[in-house]
Amino acid sequence: MLSKVLEKSTCAKCKFCCSFRRCSLWETPLFPENTVEKLESRGSYQFDMNDDNGKYGRMHLQDSYNTDDENEEVPCFFLDPDKGCTLSYEDKPFDCKIWPLRIMKKDDEYVIALTPTCPSIGKEPSDELQKLVDDGLGDIIYDYAKTHPFIIKDYKEGFPVLMVRK
Repeated sequence: MLSKVLEKSTCAKCKFCCSFRRCSLWETPLFPENTVEKLESRGSYQFDMNDDNGKYGRMHLQDSYNTDDENEEVPCFFLDPDKGCTLSYEDKPFDCKIWPLRIMKKDDEYVIALTPTCPSIGKEPSDELQKLVDDGLGDIIYDYAKTHPFIIKDYKEGFPVLMVRK
Protein backbone atom coordinates (compact mmCIF):
# COMPACT_ATOMS: atom_id res chain seq x y z
CA MET A 1 0.00 0.00 0.00
CA LEU A 2 2.90 2.32 0.65
CA SER A 3 5.14 1.24 -2.24
CA LYS A 4 5.10 4.79 -3.64
CA VAL A 5 6.97 6.06 -0.58
CA LEU A 6 8.70 2.96 0.79
CA GLU A 7 10.54 0.41 -1.29
CA LYS A 8 10.11 -3.22 -0.27
CA SER A 9 13.89 -3.71 -0.32
CA THR A 10 14.36 -0.80 2.11
CA CYS A 11 11.88 -2.35 4.53
CA ALA A 12 13.38 -5.84 4.12
CA LYS A 13 16.82 -4.53 5.13
CA CYS A 14 15.56 -2.51 8.09
CA LYS A 15 12.97 -4.79 9.79
CA PHE A 16 12.51 -2.20 12.58
CA CYS A 17 8.73 -2.59 12.50
CA CYS A 18 9.03 -6.39 12.77
CA SER A 19 10.57 -6.51 16.25
CA PHE A 20 8.98 -5.50 19.50
CA ARG A 21 10.26 -4.17 22.79
CA ARG A 22 8.24 -4.79 25.95
CA CYS A 23 7.58 -1.07 26.12
CA SER A 24 6.06 -1.13 22.62
CA LEU A 25 3.90 -4.26 22.77
CA TRP A 26 0.90 -2.00 22.11
CA GLU A 27 2.30 -1.79 18.55
CA THR A 28 2.15 -5.56 18.01
CA PRO A 29 -0.01 -6.18 14.93
CA LEU A 30 -3.53 -7.48 15.40
CA PHE A 31 -4.81 -10.46 13.41
CA PRO A 32 -8.50 -11.12 12.65
CA GLU A 33 -9.79 -14.32 14.26
CA ASN A 34 -10.00 -16.29 10.99
CA THR A 35 -6.35 -15.49 10.20
CA VAL A 36 -5.28 -16.54 13.72
CA GLU A 37 -7.02 -19.90 13.26
CA LYS A 38 -5.33 -20.43 9.89
CA LEU A 39 -1.86 -19.52 11.19
CA GLU A 40 -2.18 -21.58 14.38
CA SER A 41 -3.11 -24.62 12.29
CA ARG A 42 0.16 -24.25 10.33
CA GLY A 43 2.61 -24.00 13.21
CA SER A 44 3.27 -23.60 16.90
CA TYR A 45 2.36 -19.92 16.99
CA GLN A 46 0.61 -18.64 20.09
CA PHE A 47 -1.81 -15.72 20.04
CA ASP A 48 -3.63 -13.93 22.82
CA MET A 49 -7.27 -13.57 21.80
CA ASN A 50 -9.38 -10.54 22.66
CA ASP A 51 -13.04 -9.63 22.18
CA ASP A 52 -12.81 -5.83 22.48
CA ASN A 53 -14.28 -4.25 19.34
CA GLY A 54 -14.30 -7.56 17.46
CA LYS A 55 -12.49 -10.85 17.90
CA TYR A 56 -8.78 -10.60 17.14
CA GLY A 57 -5.45 -12.05 18.18
CA ARG A 58 -2.12 -10.56 19.11
CA MET A 59 1.12 -12.55 18.94
CA HIS A 60 2.06 -13.86 22.37
CA LEU A 61 5.60 -12.55 22.70
CA GLN A 62 5.88 -12.14 26.47
CA ASP A 63 7.59 -15.53 26.97
CA SER A 64 10.10 -14.83 24.19
CA TYR A 65 12.10 -12.22 26.10
CA ASN A 66 15.34 -13.38 27.73
CA THR A 67 15.82 -10.46 30.15
CA ASP A 68 13.77 -7.93 32.09
CA ASP A 69 15.15 -5.09 29.95
CA GLU A 70 12.25 -2.99 28.60
CA ASN A 71 14.27 -2.33 25.43
CA GLU A 72 15.08 -5.94 24.57
CA GLU A 73 13.66 -6.71 21.13
CA VAL A 74 11.88 -9.87 20.01
CA PRO A 75 11.18 -10.46 16.32
CA CYS A 76 7.78 -11.19 14.86
CA PHE A 77 7.01 -14.92 14.51
CA PHE A 78 6.81 -14.44 10.76
CA LEU A 79 10.07 -12.59 10.18
CA ASP A 80 12.73 -14.50 8.29
CA PRO A 81 16.02 -12.64 8.86
CA ASP A 82 17.06 -13.18 5.24
CA LYS A 83 13.76 -13.02 3.34
CA GLY A 84 11.70 -10.64 5.46
CA CYS A 85 8.02 -11.32 6.14
CA THR A 86 6.92 -14.87 5.38
CA LEU A 87 3.20 -14.10 5.45
CA SER A 88 1.15 -13.91 2.28
CA TYR A 89 -0.43 -10.56 1.49
CA GLU A 90 -3.79 -12.07 2.48
CA ASP A 91 -2.54 -13.15 5.92
CA LYS A 92 -0.45 -10.06 6.64
CA PRO A 93 -2.15 -7.91 9.31
CA PHE A 94 -3.58 -4.59 8.15
CA ASP A 95 -1.35 -2.89 10.75
CA CYS A 96 1.67 -4.20 8.82
CA LYS A 97 0.25 -3.29 5.42
CA ILE A 98 -0.09 0.37 6.42
CA TRP A 99 3.04 0.75 8.59
CA PRO A 100 4.29 3.36 9.47
CA LEU A 101 0.76 4.78 9.44
CA ARG A 102 -1.69 4.16 12.27
CA ILE A 103 -5.36 4.90 12.75
CA MET A 104 -5.82 6.34 16.21
CA LYS A 105 -8.52 7.85 18.38
CA LYS A 106 -7.67 11.35 19.55
CA ASP A 107 -10.37 12.86 21.74
CA ASP A 108 -13.59 12.50 19.69
CA GLU A 109 -11.83 12.16 16.35
CA TYR A 110 -10.20 9.42 14.36
CA VAL A 111 -6.83 10.34 12.94
CA ILE A 112 -4.39 8.78 10.56
CA ALA A 113 -0.99 9.39 12.08
CA LEU A 114 2.61 8.66 11.24
CA THR A 115 4.60 6.47 13.60
CA PRO A 116 7.62 8.74 14.13
CA THR A 117 10.06 5.89 14.74
CA CYS A 118 10.22 4.50 11.19
CA PRO A 119 13.88 4.95 10.19
CA SER A 120 13.04 5.19 6.48
CA ILE A 121 10.24 7.76 6.69
CA GLY A 122 11.44 9.87 9.60
CA LYS A 123 9.57 11.92 12.17
CA GLU A 124 7.65 14.12 9.72
CA PRO A 125 5.49 13.02 6.79
CA SER A 126 6.80 13.76 3.31
CA ASP A 127 4.67 15.49 0.69
CA GLU A 128 4.45 12.14 -1.16
CA LEU A 129 3.14 10.35 1.93
CA GLN A 130 0.58 13.09 2.58
CA LYS A 131 -0.56 12.89 -1.06
CA LEU A 132 -0.90 9.10 -0.84
CA VAL A 133 -3.13 9.46 2.23
CA ASP A 134 -5.16 12.28 0.66
CA ASP A 135 -5.56 10.47 -2.68
CA GLY A 136 -7.30 7.38 -1.31
CA LEU A 137 -5.17 5.51 1.19
CA GLY A 138 -6.80 7.46 4.02
CA ASP A 139 -10.24 6.32 2.84
CA ILE A 140 -9.04 2.69 2.66
CA ILE A 141 -7.75 2.90 6.23
CA TYR A 142 -10.93 4.50 7.58
CA ASP A 143 -13.12 1.97 5.74
CA TYR A 144 -11.14 -0.96 7.13
CA ALA A 145 -11.34 0.49 10.64
CA LYS A 146 -15.14 0.71 10.40
CA THR A 147 -15.39 -3.06 10.00
CA HIS A 148 -12.34 -3.89 12.14
CA PRO A 149 -12.45 -1.35 14.99
CA PHE A 150 -9.89 -3.31 16.99
CA ILE A 151 -7.11 -1.78 14.85
CA ILE A 152 -7.85 1.71 16.21
CA LYS A 153 -5.20 2.59 18.77
CA ASP A 154 -5.21 5.37 21.34
CA TYR A 155 -3.40 8.46 20.11
CA LYS A 156 0.18 8.87 21.31
CA GLU A 157 1.76 12.31 21.62
CA GLY A 158 4.38 12.98 19.00
CA PHE A 159 2.63 11.08 16.19
CA PRO A 160 2.14 13.60 13.34
CA VAL A 161 -1.49 13.63 12.13
CA LEU A 162 -2.06 13.39 8.37
CA MET A 163 -5.88 13.15 8.27
CA VAL A 164 -8.77 13.69 10.70
CA ARG A 165 -12.37 12.40 10.73
CA LYS A 166 -15.16 12.47 13.28
